[in-house]
Amino acid sequence: MVNVSSLFGQIVSELFTAVNFDNLVAKWGAERHAKGFRSKTQLISMLFCHLAGADSLREIVNGLSCCNGKLVHLGIKEPPRRSTLSYANNHRPAELFEELFWRLSDHFRSTGSLGCRKKKFRFKNKLLSFDSTTISLCLSLFPWAEFRRAKGGVKVHVLLDHDDYMPSFVSITDAKTHDSRMSKELALKPGSIVALDRGYVDFGQFRAWTDQGVFFVTRMKDNCVYTVQEVRTPPRNRHVLSDEIVRLTGTGMKERYPGPLRRITVENPETGENIVLLTNHLRFAASTIGEIYRDRWEIELFFKTLKQNLKVKTFVGESENALRIQIWTALVSLLVIKWLHHLSKEGWSFSNMATMLRLNLFTYRVLRAWLDEPYETPPIVPEAEQLKFTL
Repeated sequence: MVNVSSLFGQIVSELFTAVNFDNLVAKWGAERHAKGFRSKTQLISMLFCHLAGADSLREIVNGLSCCNGKLVHLGIKEPPRRSTLSYANNHRPAELFEELFWRLSDHFRSTGSLGCRKKKFRFKNKLLSFDSTTISLCLSLFPWAEFRRAKGGVKVHVLLDHDDYMPSFVSITDAKTHDSRMSKELALKPGSIVALDRGYVDFGQFRAWTDQGVFFVTRMKDNCVYTVQEVRTPPRNRHVLSDEIVRLTGTGMKERYPGPLRRITVENPETGENIVLLTNHLRFAASTIGEIYRDRWEIELFFKTLKQNLKVKTFVGESENALRIQIWTALVSLLVIKWLHHLSKEGWSFSNMATMLRLNLFTYRVLRAWLDEPYETPPIVPEAEQLKFTL
């Protein structure tokens, strides 16, 4: 039997089943003065932009126009016009798509549909990584995103949950915003462990986290002044060179962070580089602290995956609101691909899953069957035949 909906249609249907999108539209007043162009059509168009790899409004509109006659199952009577989609991206609140992402994220996490942690640790603490990535913009096209003299940009700050390698906090700011400033926006639960690069070193914030029962693991700056209070014996054959309990003695450090810290030097087994780590966790094995910081590499992979597989380096709109909508819909698309990657039994990499989905968006097959048997021959549509009656 031929399925009546394409893969793209089934994905869209799954999203609207998981989240009541109409309630979100009403909450944010996204269609208050709309004249026929619905937020649902806008969302489907932007999802098509990311999943099909469209680089411009023209490609989005023409790509949907080529499928004219197949759009009814998506809830679209006809493809949008370029000017209409552009106006909607410029004026409809980006918060609508931001909340959609978090609602979908909660849904998939509650059903265990995003996979699990690759590396197993003995501790049960929540492990998180915090970092940012800069998206460069042409200053002549995006004058509101001034970053340097002849360069524009925005930053996407992400707190990555290592249970499923998806964000639990996202903030989009101008590129001038310092990383350490955003760490103050995090609401971390006691017992959590957050791994950060040394760009986030802020001992006032570290003291606040320590008082809240939150642990951090970061790289120590070269100009940090300290005294050694205790020297611990490092474990053998674990690439740990030293393990020390220290106190900061720099100017004003007694007030900013008066407590003890742990200074651990580990060797990167791949490059031979010595890495000096600083943490307020005094009980874990030194090798465990090293592995925690090494697992921070997952947030770099997250940014790489986002930029390589979705449209967040070239934008179809030039206003700040349009850019935010495109980034949030990119994160929704990333969530969709992550969900499909978890369901698939084919063993594809994430990039292969994104590519195969792009090539088969309007293939008419059952989604779950396609994920398990993607190379199976699609069903043949039987030709209509006139019945012959013997008179």
